[in-house]
Amino acid sequence: MIRTPIVVNLPVLILSLTTLPIGTTGKLQAQAARTTGHAHLTEVACVDVPPGEKRPEFGCFNIGTVRGLQFRQAAVYWHLHAFGSRKAAEAARSATGIVVEEDGRVWLSEFGARDGTPRGGEAVAVVGPLQLPAAKSYSAVLSYAVMQPGDSSRVHTHPGPEGWYVLAGEQCLETPAGASRAGARETMTAPPNVPMELNVTGTTLRRAFALVIHDSTQERGVPSDWKPSGKCGP
Repeated sequence: MIRTPIVVNLPVLILSLTTLPIGTTGKLQAQAARTTGHAHLTEVACVDVPPGEKRPEFGCFNIGTVRGLQFRQAAVYWHLHAFGSRKAAEAARSATGIVVEEDGRVWLSEFGARDGTPRGGEAVAVVGPLQLPAAKSYSAVLSYAVMQPGDSSRVHTHPGPEGWYVLAGEQCLETPAGASRAGARETMTAPPNVPMELNVTGTTLRRAFALVIHDSTQERGVPSDWKPSGKCGP
């Protein structure tokens, strides 16, 4: 089920932005399962892949980051468009956008008002609203995950909202408020500072984009000692 937000059209002002190259920091920590069977991945965290390092087959990887974002409104939307070429996506990209190539396509992510859609391309999804905590500036981190049924994230929190667009498979997010589920071509959101565990459900490979917008002075995410109750189980 696609969760349709209540839309409030608000103006957005981006005062400054610096675009960083993909995967420039951090140590590769993702666990990978190889072709001889699949041991379930647990405690998975989204990580950077150093330039030139081959990415594991399974895991969650940070693929694009922008910093220095400033918004006037308390909530923003993530617009996801697909393009036929990187050249076309770059031509449509604003100073705030992220262009990546994943899943055999070229994707443009833009952030702002509900009606602030990018120019051109195929409109794939609008994810939000993403409720922002107060901050002087924000970072937006786009991640791509490939995980198999039975895999799960570490229990963690983010100092900002998180949104997902599921490309294939199914996922279930457990928080203290309960469990939320999304399947292929569906979206999901979570508010800031909420402990969570993401589980891959169903019977097929899950591929998904995730976006966290957070206070630039803080880490994207940190472990939590909250204990899930298994609401995403069979």
